[in-house]
Amino acid sequence: MKQLIKKLLGIDELEAQLTEARNAAQEAQYAAQMERARVKKLEEQAANKPKSEKDIATENKEPYVNIVSVEIDPSNPGQGAFELDWNEFFVTKLVRAGYEGKDDEQIVDQWFQDVCRNVVLETYEQYAANNPNRVNKRDLGNGRVEIS
Repeated sequence: MKQLIKKLLGIDELEAQLTEARNAAQEAQYAAQMERARVKKLEEQAANKPKSEKDIATENKEPYVNIVSVEIDPSNPGQGAFELDWNEFFVTKLVRAGYEGKDDEQIVDQWFQDVCRNVVLETYEQYAANNPNRVNKRDLGNGRVEIS
């Protein structure tokens, strides 16, 4: 009789919906608990991971730049590329030193080109100092010099 009354009044459907909602809530609680455990594990791993030089410099608000890799063309060793890594404080330092560009990469590229240019000039000057008889200079006027 009790079942008949529940069925007539729709209580049996409500009870089924309530049971279903309770099960869904338990599943959601379990999923949330598992996600919290996963996040906690990741946080512990991150806390135990040693900081990189870049991370330390950035935390200390110091400029950082590093050569990550050098690629050399096997068929032409005179050709290659450098991959650089830097932080925002390094870019700020370059901008204050007068470097300009549309973005960080252009600013750092300008600086790196200057470094490479200075290495070449220094090497040439050292070569010229060590071999004064092998270098012929001819003044072309207007501040221009022919070197052969």
